[in-house]
Parts: sequence; C-alpha cells; structure tokens
Amino acid sequence: MKISDIKCYLIESPAPEPRFRWRDGLPGEGDGTPPGDPRYTAYLKIETDAGPTGHAVTGRGWSVIDLTRRRFKSLIGLDPLLTERAWHEIWELDRLEEFPMYQLGLIDTALWDLKSKVAAMPLYQLLGGNDPRVPVYASTVTWNTMDEYERYIKMCADLGFTAFKLHAWGRAEDDAKLSRNLRKWVGDDADLMFDGSAGWDLTTALWFGRVLEEVNFLWYEEPMREFDLPSYAQLACALDIPVLAAETSDGCHWNAATWIQYRALDMLRTSAHYKGGITGALKVAHLAESFGMRAQVHGGGHDNLHLCAAIPNNDYYEELVIDEPQIKSLATQSELPIVDGFITAPDTPGIGPEPDWSQIQKDAVMTA
Repeated sequence: MKISDIKCYLIESPAPEPRFRWRDGLPGEGDGTPPGDPRYTAYLKIETDAGPTGHAVTGRGWSVIDLTRRRFKSLIGLDPLLTERAWHEIWELDRLEEFPMYQLGLIDTALWDLKSKVAAMPLYQLLGGNDPRVPVYASTVTWNTMDEYERYIKMCADLGFTAFKLHAWGRAEDDAKLSRNLRKWVGDDADLMFDGSAGWDLTTALWFGRVLEEVNFLWYEEPMREFDLPSYAQLACALDIPVLAAETSDGCHWNAATWIQYRALDMLRTSAHYKGGITGALKVAHLAESFGMRAQVHGGGHDNLHLCAAIPNNDYYEELVIDEPQIKSLATQSELPIVDGFITAPDTPGIGPEPDWSQIQKDAVMTA
C-alpha cells in the first residue's frame, strides 16, 4: 500500500461570537477572527492506491492548504502504515517550517485514522489499550462571578462529575477564595485542579500553590509561562502539590525530557493537538511513565479520548464546561456523550466520524 495523494479542502464559514474567555487579559474561544468575518477549516485527506483513506481536521485553514501544496505532498509514495517513518519525515520538515504545534501532528493523526481502519480495530486498542471507560473532569471556562462558578459546578456535580478544574480570573486573592469555595461546594472526596493559564510570576505562583495545598488539590497546572525552567524547578521543589506543565512547549518528547532532567515538573502534559499527533503524544506519555510520572492528556476530542483510553498513566479526560445548555446536553450529545462522570472510547475503527467528502468537495472554496 502506498500513499497516492494528500488533499486539503478549505471550508469557509462565518466566525461566531466567542462563547467564553480565559483569565483576565487572555481571549478565549476562537482564533481572533471578528464575529461574522470568514474563518476557514481545513479537511486533510490521505488517499492510498489500495482504497483506505485517513483524515484530520483543523482550523486556521489557510496555512494548512499552503503546507499541503508545498510540503505534505512530499509524502506521496510512502507506505501509510509506517507511521513512525512519516512522523520523522514531518519532524525533518519542521526544521524548515517551524510548524505551529497544532499543525505538526496533522499528517500523523490522519495516518493513524487510516491505520486503525486497515487494522479494523478501535484506535485505542491499536495503541496498546488500557481502559475504554475513562473518568472525566469538568474543566471550567472563566465565568464573571462567584455565583456563576457555584451554579455551574453544582450543576456538573448533579450530573455525576466528581473531578473539577478551575480556569479563573488570574487575580491571586480572588482565585484563592474561589479555590477554597470549590472545595466547600463539592466536598472532600472530589479531585480538584487549578490551571493558571501561565499568568503569574514565581513569587505569586509559590504563594498560590500553598493555598491549593491547604485545600488538597490534585494538581497545579501551568502557573507561569513555560520558558523559565529554573523557576519551574524551584516551584516544583518548594511545593508538595504536583506541578503539571509542558503543555504548550514545542519540541515534543525531546523538550519533555529536558523538563524532567531539570526536575521542573511533577506531571507532564501530552496531547495529539500540541505534541505532534498520536505518535508524538505517545512518545511523551511513555517517557513520563519511564520516570514514574503521570502524563495527563490535554483537551478533548476523539483523538485525545483514544489516548486517554490507551495509556495507563493518565487520570482523566478533559471536558470543557461552558454554560447551562451545553452542560445539560453532555449526556445526550451524539458524539462522545458523558454519563455519570465517565466517557467511553468508540469501539469502531478510525479516530472519529468520517467526513462527508462529497459535500466537502462541493463546499470547498479552495483545494490543494
């Protein structure tokens, strides 16, 4: 079997109004396209001379269609089942392109989609398989008031969630009060996490970490920008609460190894989106396991759910919770329903639902 073509279809749609934000000063949903202006989604399709295909989907489509034309098509003729070789081919091209993290793994994700179909196995099983039923934590957006946090978190608890992660305002005193309230709202048995969205300096991060220790949080995520490893090492050494980091660090497992070498964290982040697709995410997860560390999977979606179900050193699947209609629809949504605080990986081959390629071809405003 050989790759016969790699195609990219660009779909245009109006950008919606953002539904949420992160901390103060950090925009939330969307890529910054003004509401109503056109935004572009790229559908990447790998075709083979034997028939099976693989796909991946991403936003910021203009750059992806350009990369497909200039770089990705260089993989035509390669055996699509040689995912490791293809991954390193893309890594070599990264030396020239400096791919954004969310583009580095597109080819790899599409190839694993194809590989799962050829094997006629669910992807998580093909990746090794650990447990298809994965506990879920409710990962908040940043709401405006304490009352909103209480209302939506208790709504999630009523639906069976027993783990909760805060994205908060970025104001240390206010966030400390919120963290203490969260423990009161959900009780002593719930697992709690805090994501600082890289907003603080070392002094503030140290003070706030001790607040989280007082109320027994499970992990303390990304309190500072991920460039100053000595400061992260000092933070991890000073605190008892595990520091979770390296979410947005470039360099996949090579960079993750440096974090471990400097003892700059206690848990590693991994994901298909930011670590070079499925292959890169697995490299990070296995590296973490070899050092006795957890590899917490960042973000949702089919690809990351398969990772959660495949590896033994991840604790939860991350589900963003936004507002009442979205929270109340989680158990009945057609894709990846969450019931009683758990999600189950699909038992069908492929990463997720197959796009309607005939409709995409009709709707595409550009094709490469």
